[in-house]
This record gives sequence, C-alpha cells and structure tokens, in this order.
Amino acid sequence: MTTEKQYDVAVIGGGHNGLTAAFYLARAGLKTLVLERREILGGCCVTEEIDPVAAPGCRVSTTSYMASMLRPEVIRDLELDRHGLRMVAAEPTVQAVTPDATVIPWWSDRERMREFLLRFAPADCERFLSLGEGLGGLARHLEPLFMQAPPDLQRGGLAGLCELLRFAFKFRGLRGREIADLVAFATGSLGEFLDRSLESPHLKSLVLSNSLYGKHGGPYDPGTLFGLLFHLLGGGEQAKQGFVGHVMGGMGAITQAMAAACAARGVELRTNAAVKQILVRAGRANAVLLEDGTEITAGIIVSNADPKRTFLGLVPAGELDPEFLSTVRGIKMDGPCAKLNLVLADEPRLNGIDSGAGALQRAQFTLVPWLEGAQRCYEQARQGKIAEQLWIDCLVPSLIDPSLATPGRYVMTCFVQYLPYRFSDSSWRVERDRLHRQLLRQIGASVPAVNQSLVASRLYTPLDLESVFGITEGNIFHGDLRPDQLFFMRPVPAYARYATPLRALYLCGAGTHPGGGVTGAPGYNAAQRILGDLRRDRDLRMNGG
Repeated sequence: MTTEKQYDVAVIGGGHNGLTAAFYLARAGLKTLVLERREILGGCCVTEEIDPVAAPGCRVSTTSYMASMLRPEVIRDLELDRHGLRMVAAEPTVQAVTPDATVIPWWSDRERMREFLLRFAPADCERFLSLGEGLGGLARHLEPLFMQAPPDLQRGGLAGLCELLRFAFKFRGLRGREIADLVAFATGSLGEFLDRSLESPHLKSLVLSNSLYGKHGGPYDPGTLFGLLFHLLGGGEQAKQGFVGHVMGGMGAITQAMAAACAARGVELRTNAAVKQILVRAGRANAVLLEDGTEITAGIIVSNADPKRTFLGLVPAGELDPEFLSTVRGIKMDGPCAKLNLVLADEPRLNGIDSGAGALQRAQFTLVPWLEGAQRCYEQARQGKIAEQLWIDCLVPSLIDPSLATPGRYVMTCFVQYLPYRFSDSSWRVERDRLHRQLLRQIGASVPAVNQSLVASRLYTPLDLESVFGITEGNIFHGDLRPDQLFFMRPVPAYARYATPLRALYLCGAGTHPGGGVTGAPGYNAAQRILGDLRRDRDLRMNGG
C-alpha cells in the first residue's frame, strides 16, 4: 500500500455530476481530486467508438444520448460553451411512430403544430395545445426546487417549522386548482390522464413517447404522470422549457467541456483509478483506498456512485446502522433499459416519413406502442420476461454531426424499454443474443437500412450497464424516479440533503435530489451543501485538508 498527499476533497466518479461538484468545490478554493474507474471521464455521458475493429472512427453517445435538462446555471458557471460545448435544438422535439406505422412529429413551434393537428386530429387540436400550456405553467412552479436541497423534514421545534415555512413560500403563487393539479401529477397515472384529455390514440402515444424514459411503471400505473412535468423543466443555456438538444461531438462533449472547466480551476482528474473502499476512522470518512492499493486521504469524500454502491459496497461493513442499510437495500433499482448502438453503410431512413423532411426530422424517431401495449410491455418486464414488441427510441446523430462517422457510414443509437434486470426462468447470458436479433428485426421493419447495410453493432443490456459503467442493477437514474423516491425521500428519508450518516461523506449523484438525466443539478446542490457545512462547522474544517 502507498499513501498519497492529502486533498481537501476526493470525488469518487468522474460522471457529469461528479465533475460539476468538483468544479464548484475547487472554485471555492478547495484542493480537489476526481477519481474515475474507467479509462475515460464522463460516466454514462460519454462518446465512444462502437466497434474499433469493424468500424474505426465511428463514434456515438454510448449511453445517454440527448441533452434535454442540462441546467443553464451549470452551463454558464462552467463556461461550457467556451470549452467547446455546442448544442443544436431538436426540431421536432419528438417524433413518434405508432404500431400502425403512422409518423407523428411534435413541433416546438406552436403554429406549426396547430397546422399539423388541424389536418391530423382536428377534434384534439385545441385540447392538445392547451394541455402543453397548462403543463408548462405547473413545471415553472417546480423549477425553483430543482437547484436546491429538499427541506429538512427531520428537524424539530422552531427550526423545523421555519424549514417548512421556507418550503411553503416557494409555492406562494400557486392557486388552489394548481395545488390540486400538482398533487394529481405527483401520484396519478399518465394513461388515465391522457384518456381523459385526448381522443386520438396516436396523440396519446405521441405524449407517451416523451414521458416515461427509463422509469418503472406502465402508463396506467400510479405515479407515472409526473414524467410529463419532469421533462418540461428548463434546459439549455436559455432555460427553455422542454428543450431537447443534439450535442455536437456526442454527449461526451458535455463532460469533456466540464473536465476542461475543472482543470482550469485546478482540479486533478485521474482515470483508471477505481476506488475499492472508503476508509473510515473514528466515525469519519477521511480517505479512499484504490484497487491498486493506493490510499488517498481527504478532508471530504464525495461519492458520485449510486447509493447502493456507495453504502453497500464502498463503505466498510459495520460502519453504518443496520436499519439505515436495510432502507438502502430497499431502494427500487433493477434498471428497465438497454442501449443498442449501430454503424450502417446506408442512411437509416424511416419508412413513412415526409419525403421532404430535413436532417433534423430524419435524425430522431421513437417506435412507441399504444398506451395499452406499453402497459403490457411493462407488465411482462416486471414478470421477468421480454415483450415481443418493445419501445425503442432511435437517434441518427451523424445526420446532424458528420464528424461522428467516417465517410460512407452512419451511426444510430437506440434506447430500449421495458426490459427485466432479472428473468423469471432465464438469464442475460442466455437472452442477450436473442434480444439483439429481436431489436434488429423490429427496428429493421421500420428502417430498412438496418437489415440491409449493418456494419457493426453493440448491445448494452441492464447487466452490461451495471458491469461497464458501475451503476447498480443497470439503473440509469441511480434509483427509480417514483413518488416515494423523489425530493425529500431521495435516496432515503432523513438523508435527502447530500450528507450521509458518516461524517464528511457526501453524495452528489443522480441517486440524490432531483434525480437522473444529464442536468448537473445533483452535483451543483451537493457542492453548495458541502460549502455551507464547511462555513458553519469548524470541526469539519479542522479535520479537513
């Protein structure tokens, strides 16, 4: 074992939230180190070659693939544009392909969408447009909660009352009907809401296609309605509601820009540095032990790993209360998603798309079930089976950014749900190849080039996501986004404000408020909590670096 010099802060995991937290801590003058287990920074927000042998130089966003909620505060503070980040707004923001092969775009331009709806579903036109306006208003009320820690409901007495009053003050502009709507959206089902609001099954599937990414629960399950609001939170430099952006250079361009911002602030960035254990002395986390035997001491340890990996894997046995550990084990994970990345010799053009469609429209489409079909698909996954027809979100980024592919090649990335993490009577070792063939067959039915010109492919099952990227049970959100795992319940009650039961150990990843997606919000909020604790707590400073 070797021992290195002491740091003020050691961040475990170089994903986008770990990099965000590191930047703010270093900007405050703390000597900060980021440790990443893989050979590349970025966590699940990376751009990599699909198959260096069969298709050298063809790169894709390996896991996360579109920028929709990256916080404007993070973009501005880290000066990501100065460090090379460039995003092109998607238009349409969503394009659904229903089971009867109807292609339905969702244009961000209100008048263009009205014109389409008057032709396609005139009876639903005004209802659909007013639906968007109402949802946008509710989402704006949630916006202030995104970039701050949840209220501390564990505090008693006057301090606890003040905490609740500060929280209630955030909603001072809400009218009675809006309060009822927020409660309904937090607990209700997407399918029932859409059945009440719209007549066209095609428009219902269009809304569905943008509402339940990566979540457990079919559209008729309670708690699935919240996804509608979640994706309307502001994103991009201008904080535009519902913003969806193609990132030039793939999603890895975000984390590369973040890494450059960190380096400019003096953060030490280290790859191929897997952490084996968080070392605890006298009830305080004060060092990390790497897989290679190196011990690195630090005044503050910040984990960007998910809560289960942090508390059940990295913290030594016996250092945490058994009841707390039992609660952590109960966090709903079992990731329901997979990712398929393809290299093609011909453009993967969608059947039925407008013959005059430009590159932006041709680059993005979702093979989405009807509402009832999506519910059946989830039920089968919950029972440990793979449905015959899956929900597949497809992106052809090389149409927008030719630098991602070599001449004569196209890259395509496909996000798949609902899938089981565990099978009822099989295993991923057995089912992996079958799923691969099934996906190629289903996508190929709508995109002939997939059958005719496939050069290379790579599938990441939930088990692959776990083993490659270190996310427990392959859950891309570090814990499902459901009412009992959000806000002051995330990751567990009593520890929803980034601090943990171990002194000087903090969480900054997607398993904390406000949850998953490439936002930077958990990293930002965690850094503010740490800096606040350092200002208030002399003993925390004295035992630091």
